[in-house]
This record gives sequence, C-alpha cells and structure tokens, in this order.
Amino acid sequence: MTHRFSSSRRQVLATSIATGLAAAGLANPALAQSSAAPVLRVGHQKGWLSLIKARGTLEKRLAPLGAKVTWTEFNAGPVQLEALNVGSIDFGDVGEAPPIFAQAAGAPLVYAGSSVPRPAVEAVVVPKDSVIRTVADLKGKRVAYNKGSNVHYFLVKLLEKHGLKYADVQSVFLAPPDARAAFEKGAVDAWVIWDPFLASAEKTLGARILANAQGVVNNRAYYFTSRDFATRHPEVLRIAVEEVNTIETWISKNKAEAATELAQVLGLDRSITELFVGRVGYGTTVVTRDILAEQQAIADTFFDLKLIPKKLNLLHAAPVDLK
Repeated sequence: MTHRFSSSRRQVLATSIATGLAAAGLANPALAQSSAAPVLRVGHQKGWLSLIKARGTLEKRLAPLGAKVTWTEFNAGPVQLEALNVGSIDFGDVGEAPPIFAQAAGAPLVYAGSSVPRPAVEAVVVPKDSVIRTVADLKGKRVAYNKGSNVHYFLVKLLEKHGLKYADVQSVFLAPPDARAAFEKGAVDAWVIWDPFLASAEKTLGARILANAQGVVNNRAYYFTSRDFATRHPEVLRIAVEEVNTIETWISKNKAEAATELAQVLGLDRSITELFVGRVGYGTTVVTRDILAEQQAIADTFFDLKLIPKKLNLLHAAPVDLK
C-alpha cells in the first residue's frame, strides 16, 4: 500500500504539525523565525535516507529556506536515539521499539512521521542446516538480536504467539555486525534481524527464515525529531518527511532501478537489495492516534516485562492533530 503526498496531503501534514505543536504547547512563531539558516542534522540507517543523501534532494528542497543538512550513519536505531538525546542529531529513521526505550529514559522525542506496516522485512533466521524448524524449537536456544530495537519487540510477541515466554530463550544482545559474526561462527543458534542485513544473511550466508513478522507485529518505521527542533523549524521538518515519502513513492514504481541504485549507495550486491526492495511496504504518513496506540501497546508490553522502568503515556509524543 502506498501513500502519496498530494498537495492536499501536504496541507494536512503542515496543519497537523502546527495544530499538534500548539496543543502540546510547542508552537512559538517567534522562536521559529528567530533562527536564520537552520542546520538539519540527519541520523540514518542503511535505507531510504541513504538514497536521499546520495541524491542531494533534501538539500535542494531546503535551499530556499537557507537550511543546510549534515548526515551521520548509524547501524541501529537505539544508537541514533542516544544521539538525539545528547543533542547530536535532529531527525532520523528508527523502528518501533527504540523510541519506547528512549522515551522511558526521558529523551525529548517527537514522532514526525510513520511508514506503512512492513512485517516482511524483519525475521528470525537460523543456519540452513539447523535442526530448529519451528518457533517452539527456540526454547532454551541462544538468540542474538539488537537490544531495544524493532526486533526486540518482534521476538517477544513471536514467542508469545507460539506459547513461549520471553525468558524461554537465551537472549544474546549484539549489534547487527557482531550478531552476524556470531551467527556465522555458530556462536548463536538464531538471529533476529531486519533488512538489508536480513537479505544479506539470506543471500551470502544461506540463512533460512524461521518466521517473519507477518501476523505478529506491524513493524513500522518511524521518523523522529526533538521537541526543540519541531518547535523552531516545523517547515524544515515537514519538507524532510515529504522527501521520505517522495523517495518511497519513486521506489514503489521503479523497484529494479531502485535496487541497482541502493546497491551502489550501500555497497551491497544487487541481489541483496533486490530482495529487500521487493518485500517492503511503501508509503509515509502522519502519526495518527491509531498508530500511537500501536506504540502504546509496545510500551505497555515492555513495562510488563520490566524492560523499561516506568509506564508511558504516548498521547503527547507526536506533532499531529490527534482526532
């Protein structure tokens, strides 16, 4: 399913951001006008933002505002949000779970946009000759994944769906590069990972998908900013989200060309990016009450599991009109 930013949709986003900021006590026109030539510091993972960076389209869109853009690549969402929390970046892309941990730690996070559901781009993989054939077989096994990432929540809900508890597996917390090395050496029995790392494991290691997130979790991507940046530069924020949707719309219509371009940008074999591009859901939209409810369910789950120290109320976490 693809959501396109028509002129009316752009107006909805602009109005939603302004309305939501005002409702949250964040709108201050004087502040927004006080900072000439703003700098948008983008943190990104390997994906759509990498294409936007390579093309330079965000810089072109922001040039009339006198705004500049800087880019920093991260290998996982939690590290990006740490950068947001210490004031090193202003905008980035992240999975479902990292914002929950960040908000529980007091990060000044604001949800700026959301993708459509993408359950096919995260999965539990095992070696091709593994005796593990069902999710139930994971009981007692060593499972590697990035703590606090989208796959953390996916694993919790996948185990629950198959009658297992979170404590029934041996969690091995590793960032994607280290998890891949451990998986390749046989130091772990399974790996929970997302694309393009997932596609790479399938194509280069012969990893076998045990289960993906279909029917388990939505696995949305989120685009975030800080309250301060949303207050001072709402127009810059609106343009950044529009550019994300523009590149997704293009990819959805030009998958072969996109796979080639993404392979060049990310330094991956085209067979990997072709697999990745072929199973992503495309479209970016404003964050609605229903979408925030999904995040609230994640927060409640993590609190119940004592993975976060306090209950969260996410109703004021997005610069949108929550009707």
